[in-house]
Amino acid sequence: MGTVAIPADLAAFDEGEFVALIPRMRSFARHLCRNAADAEDLTQAALARAWRRRDSYIAGSNMKAWLLTIVRNQFYSDKRRSWRITYLDPQLAEDTLVAHTNPAAPLELDDVRRGMLELSEEQRRALNLITVAGLPYHEAAQICDCALGTIKSRVSRARQTLGALLAEGDLKAERGEASLAMASIIAESELTRLPNGARERADSGLQMAA
Repeated sequence: MGTVAIPADLAAFDEGEFVALIPRMRSFARHLCRNAADAEDLTQAALARAWRRRDSYIAGSNMKAWLLTIVRNQFYSDKRRSWRITYLDPQLAEDTLVAHTNPAAPLELDDVRRGMLELSEEQRRALNLITVAGLPYHEAAQICDCALGTIKSRVSRARQTLGALLAEGDLKAERGEASLAMASIIAESELTRLPNGARERADSGLQMAA
């Protein structure tokens, strides 16, 4: 009987190393979830995801970092689903930010994206939750773990600052492809929907474990 050739993209994947790293994945999941049952669910989901994508593993790269990144990304994905009370509507978000009747809307939308990058993290997150994600103030305040008045103040200051930046036109971020501006804004908005501290725990935990 002839030997079955292993595809090159799968030959790079060391199943023994993969199995040996499962305890590290489980430990990282516990760090993120702070709950044993949730951590086990996260670990199982990440394991399945890693196995399905094992052909994407690059030979010679750090498998531990690769696996822990999958755990973190699965955590992000699960949290977004659990906090998504209303679905993001790209068309509604775009209409809210820039009038569609304006033929220069795509370019102006990219200016909005660049201006938002110059806001503080707190202001940009608040503005994203209210303007792009379309959440009510009390839900945005819950996600940011702050008072209702605080979130309203952040949004107000963010709008004022963004308006001034756009009026001055002196934006530091490089101009991107105008047609991709809305996608970039919504991608940022998706991350802001994670509860306060979740992103920080995921990022710091990954750095410690890698």
